[in-house]
Amino acid sequence: MYNLCKKMIITGNYQKEDMSSKLDIYLLKNRITEEQYIELIDLMK
Repeated sequence: MYNLCKKMIITGNYQKEDMSSKLDIYLLKNRITEEQYIELIDLMK
């Protein structure tokens, strides 16, 4: 899941609010680590 999200963010193929919500859920469900979450959130800035 991390690689897919990272690719979408890098290519700009996402909406910030939607991706932020998804990342929150993925973190809560342990589909990504806290470190990955922080990295992906930082990429969206």
